[in-house]
Amino acid sequence: MKQRALLIILCTLIEIIDFSFQNFVYHPYTWLREIRQLQNSSDCNDNCFQGQLEHDFLIWRQKGRIDYESFQATYKHGIHYQIINGKIYRQELCLFPSRCTGIEYFLKLFARDLPNTEFVLNVHDHPKVSKYSEPIPLFSFSKSNREIDILYPAWSFWAGGPSIQTEPSGLGRWDLKIGSIRESAFRTPWADKKNVGFFRGSRTSSERDPLIMLSREKPHLIEARYTKNQAWKSSKDTLGLDPAEIVTFEQHCPYKYLFNFRGVAASFRLRHLFLCESLVLHVGEDWIEFFYPELIPWFHYIPVSTSLEEVEDLLKFLQENDEIVEIIARNGKKFIEEHLKMEDVTNYWRRIILAYSELITWSVVRDDGLILIT
Repeated sequence: MKQRALLIILCTLIEIIDFSFQNFVYHPYTWLREIRQLQNSSDCNDNCFQGQLEHDFLIWRQKGRIDYESFQATYKHGIHYQIINGKIYRQELCLFPSRCTGIEYFLKLFARDLPNTEFVLNVHDHPKVSKYSEPIPLFSFSKSNREIDILYPAWSFWAGGPSIQTEPSGLGRWDLKIGSIRESAFRTPWADKKNVGFFRGSRTSSERDPLIMLSREKPHLIEARYTKNQAWKSSKDTLGLDPAEIVTFEQHCPYKYLFNFRGVAASFRLRHLFLCESLVLHVGEDWIEFFYPELIPWFHYIPVSTSLEEVEDLLKFLQENDEIVEIIARNGKKFIEEHLKMEDVTNYWRRIILAYSELITWSVVRDDGLILIT
């Protein structure tokens, strides 16, 4: 009887410990369980990203229309475009000409397929339409869970991305980047990659500071340094050290674990990191681009809290589970290669403009104040 009683007590303790492990988000038990539960997941189908489109247009489909008054309220937030008889017209002043170039590259590919329509695209980094305000049908490239802007693929798939030392004309030509980063990934297969985390970027947010400091304390786990940005004045802006040299996306590929942080809004770097076939550690979940929701945490990438409190233990866990995390790295690269090709980006552009155009209630009349693009 005593042995039976002890066995019951022991089993109860094991269940309590097991429960506590499962509910402690920053424990290897939990991480391994998450990975195993998702190991048979699959990527999206031919209708990829439809969920985001449905979400973005839900308010307007519930209303049954996009009315002209709501459309007019978008004018002050972006660039006015009209497409009439297959020709594209735009307001003359574009605050960021290269961004308009990136947008218009895609519009030109399918303008002839569209009904007459008009819309406003926000070309600033930040979204404009709070979910607590009156909705307006404004397109933005990125948003957090506090906004209801309609997402469009960023201009930087073609042109107008941030200009940095290694990309003086700005990020762009996604089709070319796919090729060059693939080549770098091929030269550094998983077995040859450095078994450490890696981050290079400017200090756009103090959210990144703990990672930089961990790198100084534990360089065997992570190599992370700040680079100079336009606001840099002294080493104080890079936590007491001189800024590091900027590295290309191709130069990220020799490292196994690549960190992605939001910038001013969603980060342009995320899709590039996957192509290295390194494991992407994505910090935070608030900010998204149109394709983010189809990425599955623990299957395509590793999610990391914005506090970064688990990072040291997480990196040790990754090093100890090399074969498992290599599969996740491959899954992430496969997703980007199969579902975020230039034709996929063009197709999503077409789908959102058609979805919008089906909901507008007015007949589009040529605005003489707009200039002909093509």
